[in-house]
Order: sequence, then C-alpha cells, then structure tokens
Amino acid sequence: MTPFYVDFNGVQQIVALSGSTVQQLVRTGDFPRPRQLSGRRVAWLVAEIEAWANSRPVSDLLPPHNTSSRKVADADCLPQA
Repeated sequence: MTPFYVDFNGVQQIVALSGSTVQQLVRTGDFPRPRQLSGRRVAWLVAEIEAWANSRPVSDLLPPHNTSSRKVADADCLPQA
C-alpha cells in the first residue's frame, strides 16, 4: 500500500534535499505545507510532493562529481613513523 502521508524525514529522502532547504522552501511558499494530522503531528501528502517534483524544471546541468566521497590521503602527505 502506498502511503498517503510522509513525515519530515521521509520528505527529505523523497526530494533529496536537506531539512533546512525543505523548511526554507515551505516558508517561502515554494514547497507544499505539511498537514495537521493530530494535535502535535504533521506530515506531507505524498500526492502534493509528487506534484511539486513533477513541476520542477528540467536541468541542463550535469550532476556534479561526488564531492561527498572521502578523499584518500596521498602517501607523501602521511606522517613518517
């Protein structure tokens, strides 16, 4: 069964954006606002997230090289024992 709602962590995973970016987009009205599920619980409608994702323009840019990968230290830079 496909979920109707996802929580904040689920939103971040679905759209591949950081939490702070999602919050900023919500504040500026550029991303769907969460729905109140109960007194202290909010979540996003999956259909609204999908509609937002489908409305994003196609990019002409290639994805960058993986800049988050760990760099292997040069043997010359290692301290000598």
